Amino acid sequence: MATVAPPPSKRQRREALERTQIQQDVTPPVIEAGSFKARFVDNDGNQLAETIEVPLADATEKNVSLLLNTLLGREREEFTPYRFRIHIPSSNTVIDNYPTPSEFLAVLRKHGIENPFETTITLAAEPQAVFKVQAVTRMSNRIPGHGEAILAAQFSPKTSSLLATGSGDNTARLWNTDSGTPKHTLKGHSGWVLAISWRPDGQYLATGSMDKTVRIWDESGQPVGKPLNGHAKWITSIAWQPFHLWRDDTPKLASASKDATIRIWIANTGRTEHVLSGHKGSISCVRWGGTDLIYSASQDKTVKIWDALSGTLKHTLAAHAHWVNHLALSTDFVLRTAFYDHTKNVPASVEEKRAKAKERFEKAAKQQGKIAERVISASDDFTMYLWDPAQGTKPLARLLGHQKQVNHVSFSPDGTLIASAGWDNHIKIWGRDGKFLTTLRGHVAPVYQCAFSADSRLLCSGSRDTTLKVWDMRSFKLSVDLPGHEDEVYALDWSLDGRLVGSGGKDKAVRLWRN
Repeated sequence: MATVAPPPSKRQRREALERTQIQQDVTPPVIEAGSFKARFVDNDGNQLAETIEVPLADATEKNVSLLLNTLLGREREEFTPYRFRIHIPSSNTVIDNYPTPSEFLAVLRKHGIENPFETTITLAAEPQAVFKVQAVTRMSNRIPGHGEAILAAQFSPKTSSLLATGSGDNTARLWNTDSGTPKHTLKGHSGWVLAISWRPDGQYLATGSMDKTVRIWDESGQPVGKPLNGHAKWITSIAWQPFHLWRDDTPKLASASKDATIRIWIANTGRTEHVLSGHKGSISCVRWGGTDLIYSASQDKTVKIWDALSGTLKHTLAAHAHWVNHLALSTDFVLRTAFYDHTKNVPASVEEKRAKAKERFEKAAKQQGKIAERVISASDDFTMYLWDPAQGTKPLARLLGHQKQVNHVSFSPDGTLIASAGWDNHIKIWGRDGKFLTTLRGHVAPVYQCAFSADSRLLCSGSRDTTLKVWDMRSFKLSVDLPGHEDEVYALDWSLDGRLVGSGGKDKAVRLWRN
């Protein structure tokens, strides 16, 4: 039986009563009078507006953001929210978290600026998403249906009312998330469904299984064409060609397998266009980049980069000391969503769709005016490496800190943050250049997967400890704890409009979470 605290004594009651009758001291903290000069630059270091004096008392991040919008001459409706990083003059130090007005001076003085009123402070402005995703706070549906554990889950890019899952019961299923009911069961595989991937336009779903085949299905759950046969061992990962690279409306599909090869298929005909062989071990992850390169990670400790057109090997990135488990591209989100965005305006013609998808890709990939698609690889050697294949085969950064194997890694949709989930029960957050920012502690068992919300302000993680957790990417604190699963959570995805999180795992039931 739990011990009960004794009731408060007479003296404690009397003191509590006295405390309630004394006027509390509520004077706000004193902010030193004065102002500092602010110089605004963008991520590439180009000056955005003229240098201006900002009074310290009003220097909250929100006010400075409004000020920059006004300086850029924007109308009220076109205001873009910004997040600022402070560059310390005459040193390479960058303060990532913007301080409150009362802490501002103390932070600057700590970094050696004795008289902030006479120095010009450089503020690097990062535009934030114009829309805001609310954190999911409750479980709206628990949908049984699968007969075995759920191994993969992905929302359709077209609509958040369609979720696909792959399971150990040899089927994939489509779920109607609006009514919380099963929609279609995709039967045909004779082994566990390990990988699922929606085509970027949301028309078709590809599933890869332990029966060594890839199958393609339409939204109504009907198979499209014959199964894609050719691999000698099971399928581990699938990637569709990005929408803006399709030629004559014939999308291609890449499948990676335990047989150490990647096959590129013409999806409409089911013909194998190329077999990419060169890895010496099982391939754990494949990604198709927006510049028509294919990236593959393998248990032979390397990441290989292939030219998808000719099917030839371009680079081998060898730096890891153990299996490479997962890859993420800085453009993953825009490639997955193609021409679907938060405005819900879908272009009418195919040409316009292609133009919009291409424009979104280029905007996400541009750095210093050139297209630079970055890759991050996570490994069993406890580390991650950040690469820019356009610059060569040397890693840009080595990301150290995890104490056990790193399971999963992902870029935020705006490309500014990297989240990694490990077997050490932690999620670590890194800057876009691989700089360590913080560790999110809260899970009490290995973290299997994490997913960013579409506005990059929240992160959801699923773990062996049966919970999902939502983290705020501003304060790096736990936002919501979501218990509800009865066993390990293997798969989760955040819908692309931010409305829902779908998750599945060992307890066989799909769970939907919403605000």
